[in-house]
Amino acid sequence: MNKYSNDLKIPKWLMVLVFAGFAYGCGMDDDNGSAAAAAGAGPIGAVCVGADCVPLGTAANYALLAKTGIATVPRSAVTGNVGVRPAARTFLTGWSLISEPTDTYFTSAQVAAPGKLYAADNVGGTTSVDLTTAIGNMQTAYTNAAGRTASSAATTDVGSGTLTSLTFSAVGPVTVYQWGSAVTIPTNLTFNGSATDVFILKVAGTLDMAAAQNVILTGGALGKNIFWQVSGAVTIGANTHFEGIILGQTSITFGNLSSIKGRMLAQSAIVLNATTVVVP
Repeated sequence: MNKYSNDLKIPKWLMVLVFAGFAYGCGMDDDNGSAAAAAGAGPIGAVCVGADCVPLGTAANYALLAKTGIATVPRSAVTGNVGVRPAARTFLTGWSLISEPTDTYFTSAQVAAPGKLYAADNVGGTTSVDLTTAIGNMQTAYTNAAGRTASSAATTDVGSGTLTSLTFSAVGPVTVYQWGSAVTIPTNLTFNGSATDVFILKVAGTLDMAAAQNVILTGGALGKNIFWQVSGAVTIGANTHFEGIILGQTSITFGNLSSIKGRMLAQSAIVLNATTVVVP
């Protein structure tokens, strides 16, 4: 056997994400997808539903949504819509944007159909209004999550902010974890719960996850039901797989060959580095 064969093995989770993105692109009629995009960004993927969820509103129509810019270097693979406001199209960097005649949206080889890219200065359709609403909904969602109360003393300041080889298990329909400091995740982190259990993680400082680690879901837990409300910058290491909806008050940065099944909703900028993004 070639001594390099092990290096060429593709992780199972990455294959799942790649095939999920392919399914979204191929399972949608082209004409219907174009019509939906022309009318404004529509929902792609699943959203948490119920009183315990953090309500995303139309922010849920985007896989990536930011105020000041969304950059990708060198190339990423995104399943879902991408939007920036008040930033203009020049702050969608690295996407090799492809225009269309009505200037309602852009396409990119890095965004799987029917996903589109939208900017504040698109003049066609309802794009500008839709983005304004989505940004407002994103901020409302952040405030909603920030206002939740920790479920118990056992879910407050777990690990003093260093989460090493931990499993977070649901303790009710909604489990709220809270830290009054920065949070560092140096190892894999596991969520255990059912398909209806909601997790809300409130971080008063920055959130950092080390390289080559994974957020793992067991017992039927779903990424669409995990909400990360983070006051500081979010930094996810190279080759790390993340799960959930990131509500960032500042920037969100994903390292080389990282991935997420979820959404990034940032009140400043998003920076990707050959990142795979798939909506829940």
